[in-house]
Amino acid sequence: MQLRYSFRLYPNGPQRVALARAFGCARVVYNDALRARETARVAGEPFPKTGDLSKLLITEAKKTSERAWLGEVSAVVLQQSLRDLDAAYRNFFDSLKGKRPIMGAPRFKSKKDNRQAVRFTANARWRITAGGDLSLPKVGDVRVKWSRTLPSTPSTVTVIKDAAGRYFCSFVVKTEPDEVLAPVAPEVGIDLGLRHFAVLSDGTKLDAPRFLRRAEKKLRKAQRALGRKAKESKNRGKARLKVARAHARVADARRDFHHQLSTKIIRENQAVAVEDLAVKGLARTRLAKSIHDAGWSQFVALLEYKASRYGRTFTRIGRYEPTSQVCSQCDVKDGPKPLRVRIWECSACGAVLDRDINAAVNIAKAAGLAVSACGAQVRRAFMPAQRGESGTHRDGQSAVVGIPHR
Repeated sequence: MQLRYSFRLYPNGPQRVALARAFGCARVVYNDALRARETARVAGEPFPKTGDLSKLLITEAKKTSERAWLGEVSAVVLQQSLRDLDAAYRNFFDSLKGKRPIMGAPRFKSKKDNRQAVRFTANARWRITAGGDLSLPKVGDVRVKWSRTLPSTPSTVTVIKDAAGRYFCSFVVKTEPDEVLAPVAPEVGIDLGLRHFAVLSDGTKLDAPRFLRRAEKKLRKAQRALGRKAKESKNRGKARLKVARAHARVADARRDFHHQLSTKIIRENQAVAVEDLAVKGLARTRLAKSIHDAGWSQFVALLEYKASRYGRTFTRIGRYEPTSQVCSQCDVKDGPKPLRVRIWECSACGAVLDRDINAAVNIAKAAGLAVSACGAQVRRAFMPAQRGESGTHRDGQSAVVGIPHR
């Protein structure tokens, strides 16, 4: 398994200048290669190979007066920029073939992009010094804030500058699956929501922290100050950084919450089941800001990789399973309920059910887990999902069970 470890970097003045030079050179090579391939495409010619582009845009370009400054940075950074373009084209063509979600064609990079990055491989001869600094070719020894130890020797390091002007180094390391946790009995289903971020099948309800909502007043003030600044002025640049830093604090707090909660759930449960939510579709509704603030996709991704790392079972159930319509006690489909109805009574068995806990239990049952809901044992059984029967999905949108939305 490959893992990525990120740490904060604190370059000094000359080192920031050297990194800015590396970011710019990598961007220029990327754009030159993209332009060469697009020119070939328009002319109906085959795409230039990476080796030919490397010789033309790096080796030969350094000998010209227009691109002589490419020699001021590590050649590995420029080579990796070409590989990044190859990966962008490969992902684009795979999306056209249906092998991955649809994505656009590679685009030209701008020096005004919020995120700048360069990657150093082992060929660049970067190293971690005895004093704990990160030694980068033609940059120097950069101070690193080490928050944890690396499990093995990293193969690459990526230096990143984000929109808030912060620098990070990101290491890719290979680890063996030797961190398998001791088996535990509980198995849990998770129902994600907005009022409660997560409701577990054992009855636990975790409130949504709503980091973005809590920071809206400060963000609004910073964004208004940014709007009053003259374009291309230094004060506008300072105001933009204030806005970016405020957003970065929100994103950091959300990520920390997701990490702590996902680690706790994985450590305490042998198997975890969640619903495959249509986040992109929900993001086009009036709840878009709240859904973005919750960060469901990031949280589920953390659960999935941590389950794989620690030897737990992770399951996604289909998004069209009527988890809020089926009674978890008698398995009878009672029909759709408006979102305002949080507690309902089953018409078949008379059980009084909490909407969210019932959905979490049904998610666990759909994944084939045996869980306890408020002290009641749940049978191992799949929910009856009648294909082709009209109904209403948990998000309130009309749907046909088993048939995707268009």
